[in-house]
Amino acid sequence: MTERQEVPRKPDDSVAVVSELMMPHQVNNLGHVFGGELLSMVDRAAAVSAMRHARSPSVTVSIDRVDFVEPIYTGELVTCTARVNFVGRTSMEVGVRVLAENLLTGEKRHTNTCLLTFVAIDADHRPCPVPPLELSDPSDARRAREAKRRREVREELDRELQE
Repeated sequence: MTERQEVPRKPDDSVAVVSELMMPHQVNNLGHVFGGELLSMVDRAAAVSAMRHARSPSVTVSIDRVDFVEPIYTGELVTCTARVNFVGRTSMEVGVRVLAENLLTGEKRHTNTCLLTFVAIDADHRPCPVPPLELSDPSDARRAREAKRRREVREELDRELQE
């Protein structure tokens, strides 16, 4: 049985969470967390999610979209929750939702949404097949459809720009 013939895995099985308290060295002169700090956390959470799904090392291919909805401040707890939305033959789209929590008031805010693409690699650092997703839940199926469409749009744009 090849890896591609493995039993499909549920998106919930790939969920990964990274949390960190934002400290003064991670913010700018306005007290807002640097985007690069946040992207590092997002990339780590997404990498764990991709590797959980693929059961092999997985590398970041692209960060397709990062929407900064609200700033994150010094002293807030940032939690990045990642899950696989879509799989191709060797690639996976991972969505990451970022929440900032004021630990003194308990207020939680959705501050960012990020979409990343990962490729699973083998021992020779070559792309290798990943298991399919089990899309029995309607919201999982919706996320997969949306991710597939994003992929098609990216590929179409790449072809158009090559001309």
